[in-house]
Amino acid sequence: MEEGHDDATQIVNIDHAYYTSKIYGSGDTASKELWVNIDEMEEDDWRVRGFLSSTHRQAEITVNFVNFLCFQRVNLSFDFPFYGHILKEITVATGGFIYTGDVMHQLLTATQYIAPLMANFDLSLSKNSSVFYCDNGTTLVVQWNHIHLQDNVNAGTFTFQAILHSDGRIVFTYKEIPVDVNNISTEHHPVKVGLSDAFVVLHEIEQIPNVRRRTIYEYHKVDILKSKISNSSAVEMLPLPTCLQFSSCGPCVTSQIGFNCSWCSRLQRYNGNSVGLFNLTLLSFDIFNPFVHSGHYSGQLFYSCSLVYLWFLLF
Repeated sequence: MEEGHDDATQIVNIDHAYYTSKIYGSGDTASKELWVNIDEMEEDDWRVRGFLSSTHRQAEITVNFVNFLCFQRVNLSFDFPFYGHILKEITVATGGFIYTGDVMHQLLTATQYIAPLMANFDLSLSKNSSVFYCDNGTTLVVQWNHIHLQDNVNAGTFTFQAILHSDGRIVFTYKEIPVDVNNISTEHHPVKVGLSDAFVVLHEIEQIPNVRRRTIYEYHKVDILKSKISNSSAVEMLPLPTCLQFSSCGPCVTSQIGFNCSWCSRLQRYNGNSVGLFNLTLLSFDIFNPFVHSGHYSGQLFYSCSLVYLWFLLF
């Protein structure tokens, strides 16, 4: 349950297994220092620049069969470690989030996201609304600028950033948050603040030729308290060590990073249960056969036996 809205200056530290988050209140100097003033940056400092507005749509898909979101695929100039694996490109969405998956589908808001404030935003409601991004070679800054909620235009404008650093740090900074985030409607669009990662497995369907079932396994997510999000607040997420950082078995099995490792004779390598993408390899080799119970995966493959949500898509 969410707590009441709190603008205190106290720094809140939370351990999420894959990340440690630090939440800075509006009165803390760090929250102001984390904001990136793009207007003051020299254009020569940015390797990649992009802009999305109500009149600039690169791609468009329907989400929840109601909302239309605009997306822009962005090739990063640096390798960005996300949950321990490397991303070379991401997708910026007008709905207040970054999609980290490879395949576009109708469940885009469900998982594989970096969301400073995922909500039902609509750039077409104002000519002043925009989303722009800048990449300087070590940092990507995405700013949602003066955007409105589609189902509550009178709430005012929202301005916030997501900042991805080459060392894996993720920062959310907030300049304009006109309403309590807990009160934003979820009727037509989910409202999320945090991270999520998953992996995808393709299954051939024998009964239907040329049709494949795509199963999405969400193995972890970070939920940031919405009550902590307000004007001039910030969230900093620091990556914790995972098994993917080890290239040989010795350092892997002797590491003290909070995950259990074991030897896989089939693959001739260690299976670290900290990263879902490695578990995709296990599934591909039929080493582990997951089963579904009441809509949830209930195996021992993932950290702390956490529940893994499944989505099935037909292509």
